[in-house]
Amino acid sequence: MPISRRVLLGSAALASASLVRPVLAQANAWPARPIRVVLGFAPGGVGDFTARLVMPRLSEALGQPIVIDNRPSAGGIIAAEAVARSAPDGYTLLLLTTTNSTAASLYRSLSYDVTRDFAPIGRMTAFDHVLLTAANSPYRSLQEVFAAARAAPGSINIGSISVGNAQHLGAELLRRMADVDLTVVPYRSTPDLVNATATGDVHIASEILAPVLSQIQGGRLRALAMTSATRFPLLPEVPTAVEAGLPDYVVGSWNGLAGPARTPPAVVERINREMVRVLADGDVRARLNELGVQPAASSPEEFAAFLRSEGARWGRVIEAANIPKQ
Repeated sequence: MPISRRVLLGSAALASASLVRPVLAQANAWPARPIRVVLGFAPGGVGDFTARLVMPRLSEALGQPIVIDNRPSAGGIIAAEAVARSAPDGYTLLLLTTTNSTAASLYRSLSYDVTRDFAPIGRMTAFDHVLLTAANSPYRSLQEVFAAARAAPGSINIGSISVGNAQHLGAELLRRMADVDLTVVPYRSTPDLVNATATGDVHIASEILAPVLSQIQGGRLRALAMTSATRFPLLPEVPTAVEAGLPDYVVGSWNGLAGPARTPPAVVERINREMVRVLADGDVRARLNELGVQPAASSPEEFAAFLRSEGARWGRVIEAANIPKQ
């Protein structure tokens, strides 16, 4: 009986090993061809620049070309659908952004679920936001803006771009948390918003720091507060919104990588490991910091939890602001 049992156990072990070997071989062979990273927005923005800075380094680490595929659409829906429907083999990835985490609360129906239909690989970077006014504006602090709004309810507006994106939701959250009557005015693009702010048509603007940093440094716009947890190193004189008297107001944008659901865990771990190494590189970090972009690498598990929390957080803001679903 002991011998028979030993034989059976040995046979089971061999069978198990035969099942494991193909999986390991497949993981070790990956990647064997170029990888495609799909972006849900057009070339030229800070998210696109970030991807084009990081992906070549990641390509070197993985030993295969990485092709960036821009597929712009509202909410990044077209890009997300394409990746969700692709083979879960690690060769088609999505650059997830803040907008992806808010889509479920903004659209009546989606053909995918961000938390169900994707395999989170890791958060990549975070984009600081800033609250701005014109260089010749009478307002030199957030508290002065709030005081003017309380003195004449509805007289002060706050500009942003694209209803439902992080800048717009940040403006809605500011209005709620400060408990002041600000009129939120969305613009089609950052240049439109910057021009309206510089001329005084917009009293205060909510925008990502990267595309307006040069306008602040050049003296066309005045930064009232950073909405990040800490001050931005290139603008050390600008307080955070928390320091400016708005406790707990921390708003920013982010991006990260994901594959289709059921992407092999070994592939996910490999991409994550190399991405973390790339983002720790001093040259990469310096070039990102020049734009107001912070490396924010995370594990797949941390990114999954972050996606859930971001969706819930902005869902509450969207509901409270009565933003209609599209």
